[in-house]
Amino acid sequence: MDRTGGTGAGGGTSGEVFAVRNRVTWWAVRQLVAVLILFLASAGFVAGAVMRGTGVGSLAFLLLGLAGAALFGTGLLLSAGGMLARRPVLVLDADGVRRPARWPLPRAAGRVLPWAEVTAITALRRSAARGRGAEQDYVVFLPTAELAEMARTAERPRLVALTMRDVPATVEAAAWCFAVEPGWDARLPQIVRQARRRRPVPLIDRRAR
Repeated sequence: MDRTGGTGAGGGTSGEVFAVRNRVTWWAVRQLVAVLILFLASAGFVAGAVMRGTGVGSLAFLLLGLAGAALFGTGLLLSAGGMLARRPVLVLDADGVRRPARWPLPRAAGRVLPWAEVTAITALRRSAARGRGAEQDYVVFLPTAELAEMARTAERPRLVALTMRDVPATVEAAAWCFAVEPGWDARLPQIVRQARRRRPVPLIDRRAR
């Protein structure tokens, strides 16, 4: 982990926009295809119910198909739209740390944490839901000195609260917590370097076991 805030491979200055995006991966494409298949299957249920005419069985197939078409159609729209829109998941610019709104919400719905309110950055690691033994890295922009002190001194089991929105004591930190996904086109050290070019705050690295 770079702790100096020096120039990285990406180059650039504090005035430039640094945007992190999710790459289009084979896993994402497979997920999209799976949702498409489920949507088509639901549409098949509806068509079959219409062809069979009236009856309790036909009504059950129709309702099941309509529910599936609505559910998987929405999922298909969101997945495909988000993939095509290619909106960033994290932006660092001269104004601050930005959390862009997800498609299809308007871009204006995004949030920004001004650099003047960033007191420290912490890097965390916790168990991931995607597989047994898997771990997930997080970068958290801490907006208060109290949260920075907690990130620096709290026992590791307590640090998970910084990533959870339903814990009142750390909700301000959780709002600016980003899970560094495997599909991101920038890794955690690069994100930290870029952030500290814009505001040279302390880095609290708590990823060690």
